[in-house]
Amino acid sequence: MNLEEYLNQSLRKTTVKSYLFTIEKFRRYSKDVDKYDYQKLIQYIETLREHYHPKTIGIAVGCIKKYYDYLIEIGKRNDNPARAIRLLDGKEKSVQLQDLLTPNELQSLLEPRVERYPFLAKKNQIIMSLLVHQALRVGELAQLKLDDINLEKATIKITGLGHTNSRILDLKAEQIILFYQYINQDRIQLKTHRDDKSALLIGKIGTPVSTEDIEYLISTYQKQYKKRITTTTIRQSVITNLLAKNNDLRVVQHFAGHKSLDTTEKYKETGLNALKTAIDKLHPIR
Repeated sequence: MNLEEYLNQSLRKTTVKSYLFTIEKFRRYSKDVDKYDYQKLIQYIETLREHYHPKTIGIAVGCIKKYYDYLIEIGKRNDNPARAIRLLDGKEKSVQLQDLLTPNELQSLLEPRVERYPFLAKKNQIIMSLLVHQALRVGELAQLKLDDINLEKATIKITGLGHTNSRILDLKAEQIILFYQYINQDRIQLKTHRDDKSALLIGKIGTPVSTEDIEYLISTYQKQYKKRITTTTIRQSVITNLLAKNNDLRVVQHFAGHKSLDTTEKYKETGLNALKTAIDKLHPIR
């Protein structure tokens, strides 16, 4: 089994291309990368820090971890020297208590509003519902495919990014109706010759929405709130509120797609005792 075949077992085709590119770049760095130990990998990462943003480096580390898993799979190694690497500068932005939204504020984001382009209303509602109900990252939203939605089982499959795990999450009852209407009516009207026939979320010109499109959409909600409204603050608010309701830490870790339990635990270190007074029973995720 070659590397591409191995990656195709767990990643999307578009993601595989990105992984192959990054791994090939790593392999060209030295003829001995297959034999690297932890210290050698840290030295390589330091060279990346001279040229790339921490987020890009984090993605590269994810690709390298996958590469060593492949070497184990084919019997060339019996260990993964990259497995223990945790980049502090590549973690999610720290949680700012003053930016967290209460359950009532999150619920208000789900209320229908008058849209500039009415034919995009359902698509916009779906994006917001996936942020509030499933706490997806913007990159996870942008890569959603039609076949990720299973209305019969009321589930959605999330393909992880370099720094998040893949997972299957439940859909809320109101989401099922929303998805059904969008997929069978609104999305069909949005389709054009530009549509790749697989992207779930399509914009007004018939092309898949980008992360920039999603961030812009969320920014249009800002004038209604004094707190910062971004995809990040929404996600952090949902996760923090779940922990404030004493949900099991590992259940929340799976829900959020965190690769490390440490990432989930940091949400319990943001003044939860002060936040609890703002938490009520109206949160859509319970």
